[in-house]
Amino acid sequence: LAVGMALGSLLLMLVAASAVLSGRDPLLNVCMDAKHHKSQPGPEGRLFNQCSPWKDNACCTANTSSEAHKDQSNLYNFNWNHCGVMPPQCKRHFIQDTCLYECSPNLGPWIDQADSSWRRERILHVPLCKEDCEEWWEDCKDFVTCKENWHKGWNWATGTNRCPWGSLCRPFSEVFPRPKDLCEKIWSHSYRYSPERRGSGRCIQMWFDPAQGNPNVVVAKYYAWKKRTSPAGLENVAPESDQATRALPWAVLVLLPLALVLLPEAARGCGIQGWGSL
Repeated sequence: LAVGMALGSLLLMLVAASAVLSGRDPLLNVCMDAKHHKSQPGPEGRLFNQCSPWKDNACCTANTSSEAHKDQSNLYNFNWNHCGVMPPQCKRHFIQDTCLYECSPNLGPWIDQADSSWRRERILHVPLCKEDCEEWWEDCKDFVTCKENWHKGWNWATGTNRCPWGSLCRPFSEVFPRPKDLCEKIWSHSYRYSPERRGSGRCIQMWFDPAQGNPNVVVAKYYAWKKRTSPAGLENVAPESDQATRALPWAVLVLLPLALVLLPEAARGCGIQGWGSL
């Protein structure tokens, strides 16, 4: 009985330690080190319009969320209307894209080092849900642009982005023939076109209904688990279905040496000389 109690206590220690360790996961609930991001996520009561879903836990400020909705934003002096006026249905996706980038605390598994003067970190290969990419492309396919990669190569002589000399404004459907091209090329592979659908728990949604909760929390936990257990990022590896137990095997392995020390001590304290008497 005493040994059973000792084993039970030790198991509780392992579970508790697992919870602590998983709660400190550096890939979860974090803000990247970039131009306008807060150092840590937290509540923001007045995030503007399309950025409002993140108000309960955000990496952006209210001012950043307001600037994200402007045609000529002070965030990066970037002009959406470089080849004519961007239609509202198309602009909606770019605003959501900006809100996700600036406000989301669920992009930790994809934060990467940046080599630019205005930020030290960026996101790379975030798996964007199939519908998000396809709707973005569908609503923007008739708008025109002069560049495939909007991160670099602009003419900044006037202080805002203008098309490079000699470039032509062409429809999105020519510059980006498929939704995959738009999602992956426009921001230097910040996003990866995912075949997974919204609600699958395997892809990031660019926008969501806050009344239904933030679906990207579960997605970040899944990919954080994958990054810890499979550094190569194997796509076919599936974790346990219960999110709360995913970090447990790792923590148990870390604490196994402690168990090997404590269990014999507990057994001796109960007058038991070997495991054969159990």
